[in-house]
Amino acid sequence: MTLTVQNQITLLYDLLDEHSGEHFGNISEYQQIRRLVKSLLANQEISNDQLVQLLPEIYNYGLQGESASNAAEHISANKESIENWVNVLEQTRLE
Repeated sequence: MTLTVQNQITLLYDLLDEHSGEHFGNISEYQQIRRLVKSLLANQEISNDQLVQLLPEIYNYGLQGESASNAAEHISANKESIENWVNVLEQTRLE
């Protein structure tokens, strides 16, 4: 089953919101974040310019998270960015 752009945005939102709330993320979640962002960037169907500009940052967050020795510290260090990303994703979901 192929996910629509809206499905991908919702899944990305859920993953980042969970990281922000629980201060925990595992390697497979970081890999999923990277795959979702890569797919969203390739798709070019996103009308929210702010989200398009943030996707590379989110990709790097996922990439760095895969090799982070402490997931909680990685999330804490990116907490402000994650909250911003979640807000933009929420806006995009409602468009």
